[in-house]
Amino acid sequence: MKRSHIAIIVTIAVAIGAIMVTINDASTYVGFAKADETPGTKYTVIGYLDKEAPMNYDARANKFEFTAIDKEGKKRIVFYSQPKPQDFERSEEITMKGYSTDSAFVAEEILMKCPSKYNEQNEVAGYGTY
Repeated sequence: MKRSHIAIIVTIAVAIGAIMVTINDASTYVGFAKADETPGTKYTVIGYLDKEAPMNYDARANKFEFTAIDKEGKKRIVFYSQPKPQDFERSEEITMKGYSTDSAFVAEEILMKCPSKYNEQNEVAGYGTY
């Protein structure tokens, strides 16, 4: 085989490997019920903060605990080993990346969809929302 053929084969193999890694790393959006079926497997759950349930933050242990409701309506306690995000109570939607255990969902990363500041400014100014 020529060197150019070997180089092309190696390039194709590297490209296939990169695609496989990307596919395996892609997050799967599920509800708490699906995450509970395979504990320890990383998933992304989109939900809402249960504003009626207590939230606890232990600054010494740097642990934040709250209750979330997924889009299917299932409630679950969530543990997050980071400080409580700013304006967490005001978030419209919470995206939690993590895994399920027997007792809770362990979030490794939390992203929040917060209310638009432009909607608040328009409501305060009396213009309504658009």
